[in-house]
Amino acid sequence: MKRILTLLIVLRLAPLAALHAAELKLASVLADHMVLQRDKPVAVWGWADAGESVTVSFAGQSKSAIAAADGKWSLKLDALAASEESRSLTVTGKDGRKIEVKDVLVGEVWLGSGQSNMAMTVAGCYHFDEEKAAAKFPLIRHYRESSGPAELPQAEGKGAWQTCTPDTVGGFSAALYFFGREIHKEVGVPVGLINTSVGGTPIESWVAAEVQSSDPETKANYDTRLGAHRKFDPAQAPALHQKQLAIWKAASEKAKANGTPFVTPPPKDPLAMWKLKGGPSGLFNGKVVNLVPYTLRGMLWYQGEGNASSNPGLYHKQLTQLVTSWRTLWNDEVPFAWVQLPNYTAPGEGWPRVRESMLKTLALPKTGMAITIDLGDAKDIHPKNKQDVGKRLSYWALGTVYGKTVPAISGPLSAGSTISGDAITVSFHHTNGGLKSITGGPLTGFQMAGADQQWKPAEAKIVGETVVIRSAEVAHPVAVRYAWKDWPDYSLANGADLPASPFRTDDWPVPKK
Repeated sequence: MKRILTLLIVLRLAPLAALHAAELKLASVLADHMVLQRDKPVAVWGWADAGESVTVSFAGQSKSAIAAADGKWSLKLDALAASEESRSLTVTGKDGRKIEVKDVLVGEVWLGSGQSNMAMTVAGCYHFDEEKAAAKFPLIRHYRESSGPAELPQAEGKGAWQTCTPDTVGGFSAALYFFGREIHKEVGVPVGLINTSVGGTPIESWVAAEVQSSDPETKANYDTRLGAHRKFDPAQAPALHQKQLAIWKAASEKAKANGTPFVTPPPKDPLAMWKLKGGPSGLFNGKVVNLVPYTLRGMLWYQGEGNASSNPGLYHKQLTQLVTSWRTLWNDEVPFAWVQLPNYTAPGEGWPRVRESMLKTLALPKTGMAITIDLGDAKDIHPKNKQDVGKRLSYWALGTVYGKTVPAISGPLSAGSTISGDAITVSFHHTNGGLKSITGGPLTGFQMAGADQQWKPAEAKIVGETVVIRSAEVAHPVAVRYAWKDWPDYSLANGADLPASPFRTDDWPVPKK
């Protein structure tokens, strides 16, 4: 699988040979205020005249490379120790040509990607005034990749590094910042955060076309998405948007008249979204490829909302493709974690099934997941509590990547079940101090079904490291589900007060409407 992905990606990146440089140039992410990854060989690359000898000097090292026929050159500095010292990295070429990158630190570098909840800034979170005043962390740096989508992989991008101050932190990715702040405090080294994310985008936008086409199921989905993108008529977009708004307004007024909640946000301008996404693979081409091979410690992903209403059962395979192919692209099996979708009012099984896909993808090595089933907002798809999102991601990283002692690296994860008489017993990983009820009262959110696949309310009791579930309405149980709704009852946690992931023991398809 890795060899296939490597070949596909190499072939896909072949068009990058189009940059013939008349000037000595570095990749855009290699810029003032950057943080370089410690303890690993550090990639540095750029463009020059074909055949030009280029020398990179930093921290007492000097390494040289010869620009290829297409003008591209690359090299790796030997592994560097963490350093808070502000230093310059210099690049020299022929005829006295020189580039100086100023205020360079060495520490831990994490890349974050996804849709709007990764893009959401600190300014949009709870307690921004307090967060702003406290954001005096000159050793935390944030890079926002600001390129748009592209039809083909792009060698160059756009963006800038910023140092964390009260004046700049409002524009940082909130999930990344609150994660990075914990890493900085606990590990004690500079932290670089690379943010490449776009709101409203599906996972298809972030995976190479050849990777999606390597599997018949994802290929069919990719072809459908690509066809819809190409058939889109920008001239018809205003009329389409007005029609969508009219439908939304009618549904809103009907709900109001009936006294029922209506939390569906108004439809977004289809033309703006068409341009933003750029079709399947568009954001991979425009906002991921240009960051390779910047040396990283790990990657974080916060997305899934954009796939919950369209074939959510495919998301496990898609997320697996993204993790595997990005690691292959960087040629580094870096630690990779994601945020499981929180509680939110979105009728149907889309959100539960995307959450399940995320849970299943933990089968990949060196992966983690922040469970956020208690951090959502019923009426806002962009919950403002990103502080706890970042902290839960940091527990995983601190405990598994950095070897630190943490309350727990995760909330409880289901680890198998057994059926005995009228009861089903479910065991768990990550009980850390023992399972418990979040409220201190009876466990809620459990359902049980027999062979008829009819779900009934169930009672659940904690017995050691397990939960035993029964239902008075199901004499011969076959399966149980927990927190299996868009906005579920949730009640189970571990000794570190981290909530359990929703789960099910069945594999039944989505019921037909």
